[in-house]
Amino acid sequence: MFVSVPAVTQALMAPAQVPGSSGTRNLHDNLSDLRAQVAANQKGIQLVNELIDEYGLEVVQAYMAHIQVNAEISVKEMLREFAQRRGQSVGQLEVCAEDFMDDGTPIRLRVNIDPAQGSAVFDFTDTGPEVYGNCNAPRAITLSALIYCLRCMVGQEIPLNQGCLAPVRVVLPKGSILDPASEAAVVGGNVLTSQRIVDVIFKAFRVCAASQGCMNNVTFGNECVGYYETVAGGSGAGPHWEGRGGVHTHMTNTRITDPEILEKRYPVVLKRFELKPGSGGKGRQRGGDGVIRELLFRERVVLSVLSERRAFRPYGLNGGEAGAAGLNLLIRQDGRSINLGAKTSVAVSPGDTFQLQTPGGGGWGPPGDGMGQREVPPGCVPESRRPQAGFVERGSVFEYRQLQESV
Repeated sequence: MFVSVPAVTQALMAPAQVPGSSGTRNLHDNLSDLRAQVAANQKGIQLVNELIDEYGLEVVQAYMAHIQVNAEISVKEMLREFAQRRGQSVGQLEVCAEDFMDDGTPIRLRVNIDPAQGSAVFDFTDTGPEVYGNCNAPRAITLSALIYCLRCMVGQEIPLNQGCLAPVRVVLPKGSILDPASEAAVVGGNVLTSQRIVDVIFKAFRVCAASQGCMNNVTFGNECVGYYETVAGGSGAGPHWEGRGGVHTHMTNTRITDPEILEKRYPVVLKRFELKPGSGGKGRQRGGDGVIRELLFRERVVLSVLSERRAFRPYGLNGGEAGAAGLNLLIRQDGRSINLGAKTSVAVSPGDTFQLQTPGGGGWGPPGDGMGQREVPPGCVPESRRPQAGFVERGSVFEYRQLQESV
């Protein structure tokens, strides 16, 4: 069930053998996390075995296949409907999009859709080469971002599964930032480049404006403590909705630490955590606002930041304006402000403050065209945020909000 603790401990401490590196600083938490993952897998095995005991192996395997076939059919229908909306019922339909990482590396996508077959080729040829930093994304990351986008664009509730990829073929150039060498650094590919791939896919299909395109990874620590958080920003607006402010978007699934716990366990004071008004892109539907978060340090620590959208702003669509770019500032105790850039690691002293400004989401539609730019009385719901005719709210976020409002 679980490999021996000494073996795991040895693996967690192994990086200390590399000059300039250290092993884990919180072995107890690491072992607890691994035990929790093993326990979750064991629970899953138990539940599948219960299904097999009740219905039989053949029935369970058949329904597993049915779920994937249903996902495949759903994606095919979505591709056909998209082609029809673009006036292409026969022959090949081609749509393109590109966006740029903050270092200038392009992510380029060309989608060729065959309405007759309900299939598509997602071709990332001409995407930039592998980068020296850690924003390279292994092939699995690109496929995960694609399956997420396909699931979002399907107009019905289906479980997320491999069947979504059955009607599509993906072309990833070898040696690119999306298919780097096995020795390439990839930690930023998982948390940053994945977001930018989603931006490009949604841009090609003109689904919605860009969200913040970043997870705003912040870590700090010293010999005694280590802390890691991701920080919310603005989501992109769409044809029937305004962007939300101060939310995680797309594949992020973490919750930030409560201020009381943060200040009790770590040598910091949370000075400020609020929305940044006006950072969402203007449009008929406005993009969601980013946030401002300030941490005052009480001890010497090393602060590391891994972020995107500090140079290229989240795009708007259909005439909507781009959201504001993010900004990482270090405010020294003497009041001097230093722009840290998108990615850095720096020593900070007691009395220094780190100010994080996260990106806003892009807007949709020309500004001033509709309710998107009008003042709305406090307590009233803007017209653009009301459910549209024929648009049914659904999904886990909607269900969670309904549960919260019913209390």
